[in-house]
Amino acid sequence: MPATTENNQGSFLGRISIRRNQVMSMDGSHDQELEDLELFQRHVGDRFSDLLSSTTEDPSSDALLSIAWLRKLLDELLCCEAEFKAVLMMGRDPSQISKPPLDRLLPEFLDRVVKSLDVCNAVALGLDAVKNLQRLAEIAVAALEPRPIGDGQVRRAKKALNSLVTAMLHEDGNNTKGTERSRSFGRRGGGNNTNKERSAASFRSMSWTMARNWSAAKQIHAMSSNLQAPRGGEASGLASPVYNGYYLVFVMWTLVAAIPCQERNGLGTHFSLQRAIGLGPAHDGLQEKIAEEWKKKEKKGSVGLLEEMQKMEKLGQSLIEFADSFQFPAETERLDEVKGQVEELGEICRKMEEGLEPLQQQIREVFHRLVRSRTEFLLVLEQGGKLSTPAL
Repeated sequence: MPATTENNQGSFLGRISIRRNQVMSMDGSHDQELEDLELFQRHVGDRFSDLLSSTTEDPSSDALLSIAWLRKLLDELLCCEAEFKAVLMMGRDPSQISKPPLDRLLPEFLDRVVKSLDVCNAVALGLDAVKNLQRLAEIAVAALEPRPIGDGQVRRAKKALNSLVTAMLHEDGNNTKGTERSRSFGRRGGGNNTNKERSAASFRSMSWTMARNWSAAKQIHAMSSNLQAPRGGEASGLASPVYNGYYLVFVMWTLVAAIPCQERNGLGTHFSLQRAIGLGPAHDGLQEKIAEEWKKKEKKGSVGLLEEMQKMEKLGQSLIEFADSFQFPAETERLDEVKGQVEELGEICRKMEEGLEPLQQQIREVFHRLVRSRTEFLLVLEQGGKLSTPAL
């Protein structure tokens, strides 16, 4: 997490903690409450601004939807989640968040959290698929790096590159065929009954299985379908952070767009721009850029928008063309061009090797953080006597 972001978050959480422990008059408390809510909204907007500016102002910074950029996005999500929980729960009487409209909005938000857990698991499986693409690219790089290039090297590289490009062109379809796939973010344990009972009681998605008919696009649609703009005084009241909880939907949509997931057909139509929610122009700008890239992706029919995969696909197709027309000895000019492409493909593999595992770890952290937060909110709602959905 960047030092500035971490310092800002620590300052914000410290401010909330001190405020809630102070004994103030009702008027003063209300004024401070509004100030805290405004500060939270500004923090969310600033984070989107940082994410957008990093892709437009500095050419040397991380490209939009690159592995490094997605890691920043998840860092910001974790910060927003911590501040969101602090604003609503830290030092607060449970009855305050059990009253209208929070008694309606919070269960809806927690339902989106559950759906986000499914998305986290699907994205984790997608990252495993990306690692397989990386290995195919590494085979091609290893074959084409040595000089001079001979027929055997070219045949070996071509075989790997054909598998690579084919997998990229059909990744969405392939994920919906074959056997069900499963992945669990739960902690590994022994096979005794105590561990099994504890796992079953904790949360259903901890032993999650991706069903054949599960659709990432429909999941995102279900998460965003009931999002509405604040009405009347809700825009400035305690309900406003819940509306700003829309950042969770945006992050999940971005992950699905970037990383191969099961059944993403129609992702663009299943997710409409929510300008009225009020996360600011930076958020709207990011969403428009990603949506435009997704439209291009759907027309092309290729794999997700992850920056490294798009570059890998382009290089793979170019090197296949070289392999198809190869005759020993190849022209020096063409060999120099291929050398540059192989070096670029090798650099992409290096970035994947360094970034994919930490990205998966962040997805795992997001999963567990969301599970804990949902449990805490359910307990507070239950204490307030307004629990409207059973704990799973």
